[in-house]
Amino acid sequence: MAMSHRFSHQLLLLLIAVETARRLTSADPNDEACLKNLRQNLEDPARNLRNWTDSVFSNPCSGFTSYLPGATCNNGRIYKLSLTNLSLRGSISPFLSNCTNLQSLDLSSNQISGDIPPEIQFLVNLAVLNLSLNRLSGEIPPQLALCAYLNVIDLHDNQLSGPIPQQLGLLARLSAFDVSNNKLSGQIPTYLSNRTGSFPRFNASSFVGNKGLYGYPLQEMMKSKGLSVMAIVGIGLGSGVASLMISFTGVCIWLRITEKKMAEDEGKISQSMPDY
Repeated sequence: MAMSHRFSHQLLLLLIAVETARRLTSADPNDEACLKNLRQNLEDPARNLRNWTDSVFSNPCSGFTSYLPGATCNNGRIYKLSLTNLSLRGSISPFLSNCTNLQSLDLSSNQISGDIPPEIQFLVNLAVLNLSLNRLSGEIPPQLALCAYLNVIDLHDNQLSGPIPQQLGLLARLSAFDVSNNKLSGQIPTYLSNRTGSFPRFNASSFVGNKGLYGYPLQEMMKSKGLSVMAIVGIGLGSGVASLMISFTGVCIWLRITEKKMAEDEGKISQSMPDY
């Protein structure tokens, strides 16, 4: 009986080890679909993604080792994608949401166009989203607010339009936010511009370059710019007046000296003339 119990225990341990090894050496089907569709939606004229093939998608990770350039693995799952400055074109696949373990997505400094897919909301572990320096258009999806762990949202230098979603101000962990140099409009959400002590949550540099945006802290920057311009004008006018006064004083002094000299010369002449 004891032998039978010991055998059963050893068999259970063997099965657990086999299952663990299988999971570490085979792709999660969600990750595979995520990577395959992401690659299909992206154009790669510089062939930087030439190793992104179906055979690798079926087994992109082995524990913490990644077989895909730009991908980082954690316990057999894709948890970071960094495809920056690779001259990539095309669009962002909505199937990216299948990489449910993804914590960081960086596609910055490419030429990617189209919308930001609202399906990103299903990346519930996402902490970093950097899509800056691309050609993305359309509105910022309010569904991003469902990614509760977001620390960084960087969307600067795109062609995004419409308002900044109010919901993004509710992201309690958000510590870096940049939507500068887009085509956004409307009022800056209160919760993104709230003061922390004497400073706003995010300063004006996070919002500049959007002609249709208004509200604090942009209005403060405009005031300071206005004061700077007035100061420059004031200094210029002050300098001009001072220059005129100095010039006028100089002319007056010159005239006084000239008159005095002429008077002295006249006296000398009158003294030298003979009496008749």
